[in-house]
Amino acid sequence: MMIVMKQGATTAQVANVTARIEQMGCQAHLSRGEERTIIGIIGNGRPIDQEKLVQMDGVERAVPILKPFKRASREFHPQDTLVSVNGVVIGGPKLVVMAGPCAVESVEQMLEAAQAVKEAGGTILRGGAFKPRTSPYSFQGLGVEGLRILGQVRSEVGLPVVTEVMDPELVPLVSTYADILQIGARNMQNFALLHAVGEAQRPVLLKRGMMSTIEELLMAAEYILSHGNDRVILCERGIRTFETYTRNTIDINAVPSLKQLTHLPVIVDPSHGTGKWELVEPVSRAAIAAGADGLIIEVHPHPEEALSDGAQSLRPERFAALMEHLRPIAAAVGREL
Repeated sequence: MMIVMKQGATTAQVANVTARIEQMGCQAHLSRGEERTIIGIIGNGRPIDQEKLVQMDGVERAVPILKPFKRASREFHPQDTLVSVNGVVIGGPKLVVMAGPCAVESVEQMLEAAQAVKEAGGTILRGGAFKPRTSPYSFQGLGVEGLRILGQVRSEVGLPVVTEVMDPELVPLVSTYADILQIGARNMQNFALLHAVGEAQRPVLLKRGMMSTIEELLMAAEYILSHGNDRVILCERGIRTFETYTRNTIDINAVPSLKQLTHLPVIVDPSHGTGKWELVEPVSRAAIAAGADGLIIEVHPHPEEALSDGAQSLRPERFAALMEHLRPIAAAVGREL
């Protein structure tokens, strides 16, 4: 449920309503707009005395929220959430492109990739230190050494870093080297990990599971938001369907659907979604046209030598060309790149 305060409601009136909600054993979440203040109520399973709240000074009306995801709901929080990461704002008019290799392999590789990403207009560096792979015999990442490399490259090139965390116990360590904690598709419903990144109060990139519904993605986000950490970025990275020509099937429908359902920023991963570098650009264009707030793209200086996902990685010159080709698309939908 949410309480809509009257236009011009005083600070004291808002405070009184918040206090009454907390006396009921519930949590109050304030969202202040230009004209109205909305107080979202997170219940404890007990009935809420709606009439008592509606009769309080400054209250206009009470509106039930029927969706199971409360904090993630646009009803609960009508304004778009902007996630700021070291001066980079995700969810605003300017589109954000996160780019870099699938896996950290060496200092030289990451420096070359980071410089190319920055020169082309990318604003966040991606790179995996821990790599969950389908086969136990595939390259699993450099682990802690990979994190150290990311930290070094971040300092030298000046780009914020997003990297995956796979274990709740590793959240503090990864937070030391990463500006955004990524929850991969395979861990979208790892509830202990969701709780841990929520408690960390760091920006989180939450990828949709390959067999997960939109509602399940939003419920996963709810776990993080329940800790008061509203710096969550959703990522559509393709779902598993009967189609085998591409690695996954990018759900373009999910982008406008999520923008209607939630206030959280939404980005798209065309690299994992297609599995083929030739398809990354057309899918990127489609994602921007559909309303995505940004992209996360794999860029490797030498894809033929990549230890992970070389077939879907763009060479630096192709990434630079992609960025140029996306600018008119962004302008056409009222955004900038």
